Parts: sequence; C-alpha cells; structure tokens
Amino acid sequence: MDSRDKALSNENIWAPWRTEYIASITERQEGACFVCEARDSDDDAGNLVLWRGPNAIAMLNRFPYTGGHTLICPNAHVADILDVDEETSREISRMCRDMVEVLKHAVHAHGYNIGVNLGVAAGAGLPGHLHWHVVPRWQGDTNYLEALAQVRMVPISLEQLQVLITDAARELDLPWTIAELS
Repeated sequence: MDSRDKALSNENIWAPWRTEYIASITERQEGACFVCEARDSDDDAGNLVLWRGPNAIAMLNRFPYTGGHTLICPNAHVADILDVDEETSREISRMCRDMVEVLKHAVHAHGYNIGVNLGVAAGAGLPGHLHWHVVPRWQGDTNYLEALAQVRMVPISLEQLQVLITDAARELDLPWTIAELS
C-alpha cells in the first residue's frame, strides 16, 4: 500500500472543540496563565472553579482525561514544588483528600490517580504554575475508543460536573469557600 492509499484508508474522528485547546497552548506560550486568570476572576462558573482556599484553588480541568478531572493549584504562580511553603502544601494536601471525598460522593469513582508533573520533560502542560491532578477512575474505564482510536469519551459536561461537585461539597460541609455558580 503506497502512502496515498494509506492516507485514503485513515478514518477521522472529528473533534472541533479541540481548537479551544490548541488556542490555549498558544496563549500559554505567550505568557497567559489560566490558573492565575481564574484566581483573579469573579467568574467562577466560566473558569470552572470549584473551591477557593486562602492559599490554593480547585478547578475542573477544561481538557479532562475523565469526568471530574480536577486541578488543585497554589494561588501563588510558582513552577517548582520547592517554592511552595509549608502552609500551602498542607492546604493542597487537604484539598486533594477532600476532592477524593467529594468525587466519591458526586461521581462514584472506583479509584483515583493523584499526581504532579514537574517540568515540560515530565509532561507538564502548564509548567509555569504548579498543579496537582485528581483524576477519578472507574473499573473498565479504558474502553475500545481509547484502546483502538486513542480517544477518550467523557460522558458528562463540565458544567454538570461543576454543579454535582459543588453540591456534594456543600452536603459534606467542607471548609472551602464554594465557588458561586450562576
């Protein structure tokens, strides 16, 4: 099969919403930081902010691996974990723990991946602003789409998740300032 025949045999999965992600990469390279923008904005719903603490912020990942994929970020724009003070470290740790509790209540995940990518070489998509990922997982959540097409399917909208998570946080009476969703 020559390259032309191979190109004609490829099938495409159209995902026009990915242009927002591609544009965001260019913006980040030009110095914009979506975490700092969300931190400084009153538009919590538009920025997918879930909670605000004195030293950290929790927000949904706009380009999630799974439904409920959350970012926990220090309020300070720092890139290195060594630049995070002890009080902020404790707050982030507690936010990660509380996010797992909320996600268990809101989306009934079976497990969680929690991690930090330090630097571009480690996979950091936003290397200038340190952030922790809390990723809910379910038994069998790797399906044929991901295995064959390298495409993930997230079966719930970010707006629906935002409401589910903030409602669950209120029900659980967590200590964070809950984002106002209008």
